[in-house]
Amino acid sequence: MAGYDLPTAATIGGVEYSIRSDYRAVLDVMKVMADQELTDGERATLALAVFYPESDAMPARDLQEAIEYMYWFVGGGEGRSEGRRQRVMDWEQDFPIIAAPVNHVLGYEVRAVEYLHWWTFLAAYREIGDCTFAQVVAIRKKRMNGKKLTDQEKQFYRDNHDLVDLKRSETDAEAELFDQWIN
Repeated sequence: MAGYDLPTAATIGGVEYSIRSDYRAVLDVMKVMADQELTDGERATLALAVFYPESDAMPARDLQEAIEYMYWFVGGGEGRSEGRRQRVMDWEQDFPIIAAPVNHVLGYEVRAVEYLHWWTFLAAYREIGDCTFAQVVAIRKKRMNGKKLTDQEKQFYRDNHDLVDLKRSETDAEAELFDQWIN
């Protein structure tokens, strides 16, 4: 039945390829895609190499399909999102404040397990409730939209601006990619 499986392989061009489905590999893919020092082609090549252990064996004609599957997988098996959203988080920067609430949802330390499927991690991430990460994102959204912060939010920002301020800006290509993925 659809929705019950956690994929660990992809059929691309009629050939089955294993994928790196652990959450750390997907975060590495996102890190590669966010690297502003690489060209779009280099980002795509490196991301495919991280995601597909056998990417070098893929025929060039199948690379677009491989990229589309990778997008689909990273999105949790959902289609690409429509419209442009504001970037309110950075997986690499925010991971330290994401890990604790994900741990809470799952009931164990995610960094200590040898393997955790990306979709399981993503499902736990989507269930994060009231926590530091949620507060940081709420403040970022308000600041991006020019909305007034409460006195408590102002104080939190003064005390934690290093957590709230996104450290790197994104290129238009990154913005489009992240809009298609998880934001």
